[in-house]
Parts: sequence; structure tokens; C-alpha cells
Amino acid sequence: MAAAESYPGELKYHREHDWARVEGDEAVLGVTWFAQDALGELVHFEAPTQGSQVAKDSSYGEVESVKAVSDVIAPLSGEVLEVNQSAVDAPETINEDPYGAGWLIRIRLADPSEVDSLLDVAAYKQVLADQ
Repeated sequence: MAAAESYPGELKYHREHDWARVEGDEAVLGVTWFAQDALGELVHFEAPTQGSQVAKDSSYGEVESVKAVSDVIAPLSGEVLEVNQSAVDAPETINEDPYGAGWLIRIRLADPSEVDSLLDVAAYKQVLADQ
């Protein structure tokens, strides 16, 4: 069952419908409720490999639904410390809990100042309203 629409206030958001939960020099990344809802039921998550680098505003993987394949865009740059194996093994977890169990990767930030370029929840909701 898909999660109810929500956009947690403690997260930072990217215009491409990705979020970051910044914890010191690390961040957990995932896709927003809007992204998983627009894609529909997810059937595959193509994850980067642990130890690889992701670059802000660039694709680091793909999510595939019954409707489409979509790139996952990194809101921040860094080294992949961990891939959420649950999201790889059971992609529907992303639909069910996009901000909790459905997170995608954890990174070590390459440039913590990049966080300043991300949107707060109010600004992200404005992006959604303008679409």
C-alpha cells in the first residue's frame, strides 16, 4: 500500500523530487512522495555500488515502475557508504515508506556547503504547486 502524501520538515529537497536527511558529514538520500506517486508501483531499483561517487544534480541510479524508468538524481555529492538492500530486494518499500524504510543510499558528503542549495519543505511545496 502506498504511503500517504507527506513532506517531512526536517529534510532538504531537490527540484528533481529527491530528498536528503543530513546527519553531520553524511546524508541519507531517497525519492519524495511525489516522485514515487508519479511513477506508480516500483518494481526495480538500480543502485550504485558501495564506494562509488555520486555527483550533485547527476543520476546515480534508476527506479523502474510498471509505467516508466526514471533516473534518480543526487541532491548532494559524495561517496556511497551504504545501499539500502531492502529497496533493491523489495522496491515496493519505496512506495510504502519513501522517507523511512524506503531510503535509497547513504553517502559521506564531499562538499557540505552543497546542502545550502537545497530547498526547505516550504520551497519544495512551491515547486510542486508550480508544476
